[in-house]
Amino acid sequence: MSKLEDLIAELCPNGVPFKPLAELGKFFGGITGKSKDDFTNGNAAFITYKNVYSNPALNINPDDTVKITEEEKQRTLEYGDVIFTGSSETPDECGISSVVTKKPEKPLYLNSFCFFFRFNDLNIIEPDFAKHLFRSTKLRYQIGKTASGVTRFNVSKKLMEKVVIPVPPLPVQREIVRILDNFTELTARKKQYEYYRDSLLTFGDEVPRVTLEKLFNIRNGYTPSKANNEYWENGTVPWFRMEDIRDNGRILSDAIQNVSDKAIKGRAFAANSFIVATSATIGEHALITRDFLANQRFTVLTVKNEYAKSLNIKYFYYYCFILDEWCKDNLTVGHFASVDMGRFKKFEVPLPPLEEQARIVAILDKFDVLTTDISFGLPAEIEARQKQYEYYRDRLLTFKELS
Repeated sequence: MSKLEDLIAELCPNGVPFKPLAELGKFFGGITGKSKDDFTNGNAAFITYKNVYSNPALNINPDDTVKITEEEKQRTLEYGDVIFTGSSETPDECGISSVVTKKPEKPLYLNSFCFFFRFNDLNIIEPDFAKHLFRSTKLRYQIGKTASGVTRFNVSKKLMEKVVIPVPPLPVQREIVRILDNFTELTARKKQYEYYRDSLLTFGDEVPRVTLEKLFNIRNGYTPSKANNEYWENGTVPWFRMEDIRDNGRILSDAIQNVSDKAIKGRAFAANSFIVATSATIGEHALITRDFLANQRFTVLTVKNEYAKSLNIKYFYYYCFILDEWCKDNLTVGHFASVDMGRFKKFEVPLPPLEEQARIVAILDKFDVLTTDISFGLPAEIEARQKQYEYYRDRLLTFKELS
């Protein structure tokens, strides 16, 4: 840390200025006036919600496209722009940032569920510094306070203008970037594992495909009335929410919260069904191994009898990772993000012979330990490294304010 300490002692010994975003630039929205058809066979690069949420440094070479005509006057993203997700199920997940850290070689159009901030002067903040700064604990706390809502939280751009950031000298910013970037190498290894998994699940035209609506009975989850105490007392039926996946993983038999038999509409969802998040926190899934209920954020997939002997349940569990990514890229155009259910039902699942499905499952079961077991392998290493990164990030991004 000596070089950084020397730079601070030389360039900002008495502290650094703190400025509200309103003094440093302006906020802009994503593209508007688009229909579902505009996202099929588009002619321009499109930045999805998932791209923003998943990448502190934006992927500026996406596969996603949108149709843009010559007459349209839509804003495009530029080097140094800081993008934010506009809404989420919880305030903690609102305003997640992604920064354009490289100069785009082609026009980039931002989805309507996000917005972006453009600095008036790029000589104030290094884009690579911004990618760490806006995900730091102190900034995330400020940004979280700009969101309001009940079941869904939305970020206020007016309140975002009041978010205050430190503005250290550029040499100090660059040295902090050099230190923090060294902590992110393990994430690349995890992406290699995910690439290998997806390669195993990619097939040629010789393998038949079956749509979700042919393969599964598709039902919606629901929340029993909170006003009826009988539904919530002495419960024995697990009722799954996103918290269950976050806390306990993707193969589940018990839920954090149970409901009574009286809460069931018709019949419970059958054991060995899948829950897929198709609204709010989109693109999460789990395999449930006993009869259950789930809340309205989930679509529930239960294998039809005619496919019970041709689909390995664990094979589809792994294929859901591909479905998850598809869901994040196929949202409806509206006030909040949700999956286009018409296209969801038409999503095609490759069905190789059962022997091939079993072979893939055997490989991925071993592989899964390395990629998902929190106490073993790469995840444990990443978790330890991530904690180190967060500690040093927050420490390095804590400045004395210039009086």
